[in-house]
Amino acid sequence: MKQLLLAPLFCAALAAAPCFAQTPPSVPLPADIDRVLKDYERAWSANDAPALTNLFLPDGMALPGGQPPARGAEQIRKAYSHGGAMPTYLRAIDYAVSGDMAYIAGGYGPVAAKEDMGKFVLVLRRVDGRWLIAADIENANMQMRPAPRPAKAAAPAAQG
Repeated sequence: MKQLLLAPLFCAALAAAPCFAQTPPSVPLPADIDRVLKDYERAWSANDAPALTNLFLPDGMALPGGQPPARGAEQIRKAYSHGGAMPTYLRAIDYAVSGDMAYIAGGYGPVAAKEDMGKFVLVLRRVDGRWLIAADIENANMQMRPAPRPAKAAAPAAQG
C-alpha cells in the first residue's frame, strides 16, 4: 500500500526534473561592469588576443578550459591566441560588488545557441575607475568522462 502512495510522488518528481536543469536567468549588470562582458565578446568574436589581454590586470590570471593556467599579459595573450573568431555571447547569472572588487558568474556560448555551452567566473578589480579582470575561469557544461581503458588482450587458445 505504501508503494502505491509513493508511486505518484516519484512520477511527479521525475516530471519536474527538467525544471531543475533549466538555464538560470540572466541578471542585469551596472553599465561599467557590463562593459567588460561586451568588450570580451567583441575581442573573442574577432579573435583579437591582444584586445582580450588588455581587459586583464597586468598580473591577471586566466584559467581557460583545456589549457594550463596563464598569468600575466604574455601568457594570457598566448592562451587566447588559439580561440575565438566565432560570435559568442556572455551573460551574467550573478554578480556582486564590494569596493574595488567584483565578480561576475555567468554562462557563454555561440550566439546562435539556445543554451549555454559553458560557464565562467570573472573576478574584477577597479583600477583608475576602470574594471579589469583579475582572474577568469571557464569550463564547458559537458561532464568529463574517464579515459577509455585499453582493450584486454585475448587469452591464447588452449593447445589440444
